[in-house]
Amino acid sequence: MNDQERMTDFICSEKKMSANYDTFASECVSLPLRDDFLKIFNQSHQIQTDLFKMSQSKGWYQVEQAPQSKVSQAYTRFSNQQPAAQ
Repeated sequence: MNDQERMTDFICSEKKMSANYDTFASECVSLPLRDDFLKIFNQSHQIQTDLFKMSQSKGWYQVEQAPQSKVSQAYTRFSNQQPAAQ
């Protein structure tokens, strides 16, 4: 496994752990424990940001700035959608 693959694995792992911390916090009865899960959840998001920035600095994540016209078009398209009935 090369460095780029390893970094991608780290990012994916942090995303999964973050989703788990969110679930744990929302289902927690103990408020102090819930607050701890939320703190860990926020730390996990910060780690994801740091990993992403590091990957981007190495050229592994190429992100282009979207033109305002495309942003507006996407906003209009998705803001008109209604949530699916459950």
